[in-house]
Amino acid sequence: MSAPRNRSSLIIEDGCSTRGILISESDERFFRSLDEFIEQETRFLRSSGEEPDGLRFSIYRCVFNKVIGRATAYKRLLLTIKGEYDDVIGALQRRRDEAEAAQRTLAASVSRTKSLMRCQRRAAHLRERICVIQKETAELREEMKRQKSSQEQSTWIPGLTVAQSADPEALDGQLRRLESQRAALLDGKGHRVSLEVKAELDAELQGLEDRRDQLSTKNNQLKVLYKRLTLVSDRLSSRGGENQQVPLEELLGSTLEDIRQSSVTEEEGRFIDANLFEHEEPTGVDESKLLEEYLNRFIELFDSAQYEEAALLAARSPRGVLRNLDVMEMFEGVKGPPGCVAPLFLFLQALLVTLPAGEKLPAALSLQLVHSSLRQGATRLITHAVNYDRLTLCEDLGDALTEHAQRSPAVADVCLALATTVYAACGPDRKTALTLCRRGFIHGAAEFIDHSQDLTAEDCMWVLRRSPSLCLLQLLTRPRQGRAAILSMGAACCTLLADPRQRQLALQLLDSFVSGGRGGLEEVILQDSSSSADDWAVVTSLCTELNRADLSQAVRSILLDQSGTGVLSPDPEGARLMEHVFL
Repeated sequence: MSAPRNRSSLIIEDGCSTRGILISESDERFFRSLDEFIEQETRFLRSSGEEPDGLRFSIYRCVFNKVIGRATAYKRLLLTIKGEYDDVIGALQRRRDEAEAAQRTLAASVSRTKSLMRCQRRAAHLRERICVIQKETAELREEMKRQKSSQEQSTWIPGLTVAQSADPEALDGQLRRLESQRAALLDGKGHRVSLEVKAELDAELQGLEDRRDQLSTKNNQLKVLYKRLTLVSDRLSSRGGENQQVPLEELLGSTLEDIRQSSVTEEEGRFIDANLFEHEEPTGVDESKLLEEYLNRFIELFDSAQYEEAALLAARSPRGVLRNLDVMEMFEGVKGPPGCVAPLFLFLQALLVTLPAGEKLPAALSLQLVHSSLRQGATRLITHAVNYDRLTLCEDLGDALTEHAQRSPAVADVCLALATTVYAACGPDRKTALTLCRRGFIHGAAEFIDHSQDLTAEDCMWVLRRSPSLCLLQLLTRPRQGRAAILSMGAACCTLLADPRQRQLALQLLDSFVSGGRGGLEEVILQDSSSSADDWAVVTSLCTELNRADLSQAVRSILLDQSGTGVLSPDPEGARLMEHVFL
């Protein structure tokens, strides 16, 4: 709907005067008011920076309604025209809404397609690795065939097939036959059997006895392993019932403890292995087939959003083909149902639970496990992993624990304790001292700094800036038996007073000595063999600027009294002369 024409356009059309049409003065005022209304509203829309079609239509619709309301003879015709305009405008609006909806649908489809393509690329990478393993397996199969064809039949037990050689009952029968043959030969030993035959028979008998002992040992091992696996299976089956709230790592931990404490016979105890689960990699011609089955099963579980089962399957994959950063990124890129554990945490937890004894998670996976566990609130899992040395410790890992402690006061003490262990194992000594201070172990931190060979005065000031403590500052500036203080008091006060955030700490230190009388501060200044008179002059100047004339005057008077004399110090080597005092 276009804007109404002005009054002159209503009177003159194509240069021709329509004098036969007369417009009253009231109609002229009415049209003029409509023109002003349209111009004012249109100017407002332009000043706002946008001219939405819906708002422009509403302006002209309002004008049309006013014209209809004033009309008398053509009111029905105008209403019909207005209805047609509204229908056209409504149809255009619906088309625009449909176009926008189609655009959003297309964008969502493109996003899903990109995600699917990423998953397909990862799957293709894994399939390429399987092809390499299959090729290696084929070469191994050919080598086994060559070795098998080159073996002689004499390597087997005479009178038995290969299958019978692994059968205890067949071996027992063969042993009995050989024993009867040996007895018969011994009867006629004097005149029918030579010593060479006897030696051969004795060797065969010894070989059979060794083989029987080996099979008996293996049988006992399998019996014990079957009992243990049965116990673990029963515990896992009952997890869906009354123990469904128990975390998987706690359930497995308690089960393993029960297995260790379970009583076995003395005969079985000789064959029990130290570990319940042995990491046996598949060998032989079926290796590639098993790996392919693992991969297909993993992809099936992952695509069906069964992330817990997929994580356990990946953690137990043969040759550790799925225990890597690529698979971790797959779990990191998906989200589980609301209220459920994150898939990434399930994968990392499965890696830790299935980790063979004596091994550690790589540094990258260890750091991701700590980050994910902190997000899930599983600090007990981190504690278990650190205490049992299952993680590769690094400085970044300690930094992650320290940052989480500052954000979460509820677990701050646990995180700082773990960070202390991590820093003590691999991190810089100054971060170890800082975590001790933040845990409240001020004397322990001072003792650690005293015994550390790597910490410098700058490191001590770094710790003080991040964990201000009057007690720690007093311990660091206090002379030790037969040795100077770790920090020079004059230098420390100069540095702290120059820092607006640490001035109060230095003033508290000076006040603590002044409150004990002039002799206390004088003794401290005289024993501070590492500071010059210039340092203490700077201290007095800074105290004056901070409106602490009492401290400034106390230090200045001590310096004036000692001008030109030797400084008393318990350390003969540290004693020196204060030749000049600059005030």
